[in-house]
Amino acid sequence: MTTAMLHADLRLAWPGFDLALRTDLPLAGITAVFGPSGCGKSTLLRIIAGLETGAQGSLRLGDEVWQQTHQQAQQQQTQQRQMRPVPAHQRGVGLVFQDARLFAHLSVEGNLRYADQRSRKASDGAANINLADVVRQLDIAPLLARRTAQLSGGERQRVAIARTLLARPRLLLMDEPLAALDARRKAEILPLIERLPAAFGVPVLYVTHDLAEVTRLASSMLLLNAGSVVAQGPLDDVLQRLNLPGIDPFEAGVLLRPRVTAHDTQWQLLKLDLEGQPMAVPVPQSLATQPTSAWPAVGSTLPLRVRARDVALATQAPQGLSIRNVLQGVLLELQMSDTQAQAEALLDVGGQRLRARLTRQAVVELGLREGQTVWALVKSVALEDTSAAAG
Repeated sequence: MTTAMLHADLRLAWPGFDLALRTDLPLAGITAVFGPSGCGKSTLLRIIAGLETGAQGSLRLGDEVWQQTHQQAQQQQTQQRQMRPVPAHQRGVGLVFQDARLFAHLSVEGNLRYADQRSRKASDGAANINLADVVRQLDIAPLLARRTAQLSGGERQRVAIARTLLARPRLLLMDEPLAALDARRKAEILPLIERLPAAFGVPVLYVTHDLAEVTRLASSMLLLNAGSVVAQGPLDDVLQRLNLPGIDPFEAGVLLRPRVTAHDTQWQLLKLDLEGQPMAVPVPQSLATQPTSAWPAVGSTLPLRVRARDVALATQAPQGLSIRNVLQGVLLELQMSDTQAQAEALLDVGGQRLRARLTRQAVVELGLREGQTVWALVKSVALEDTSAAAG
């Protein structure tokens, strides 16, 4: 999939809220737009979709101008004729909302065929998207004959995603599409969303304030706080940064990417290798009763989210512990303040990064310092599987 670049230099002023956002954002795979409620996530998607007319500034997809204020047009005008911005209905953007917004008078198949037939006239959309593939990828064949009022919340969202895909967008915007669903329904849909860019060649901007969704789905992240960009880049790079505004310290953590080395059926464990160091995690509950062929394959990489609050540090190799995962590493970064009780640590574990949160008192009494060899203790039950197998 070709990587497009979204260039945004935008401003929007409302009573009690100011958006001042400037970014060059590569669009490939799934990019999470993350931040606390009210930080401007949904507003940014509305501007990109052309639904927010009060924003000032410029917006371009590659060399294609989507928005440009009159003042900017005068400043940037050359001897050539100024390009007219592309109107919203010609941008090729698909938007999935929290609520499905399906046509109640049509069946599921009717909703899909309506979108499919309308988009066939467009010549610049994603030509590789067809009805049969969308139905298969989102597992909605059993739903086609139903009326939308007969669908559960999770089923409605799957149909809404399918209908948006059949508009053949060049860019898919998803505005907290799972916010109204319970954990079980989320677990059913997350693997389906995860596959969309590879299956249809469409990049996704995914708005959420749920860090678990970010680590499960995204390869990159745009972090907003109070209407501004505070961080962006590959997901692993952003998550390992310490004390980022907009991320709840209680949920902050990193992704580890160990390799599966064995299936332990006696204890229902996955045996792992992280850069030469052994680990073990419980098999996800949804797979515990399944044959091992349904477990993550031996030799595959298993992304694991580890919260900083679930990691303890030792200055010597510990013994006689119930904790199964003890990882030797080097303390790269240590942040603490005389006005705060807690400290943040960043470790290098064979080239991968691990974060730990501990008290300032512990830092002082243990004599922790950057460059020091330490042992990180991580409870197996605290390791959150972010792979498709967990769904």
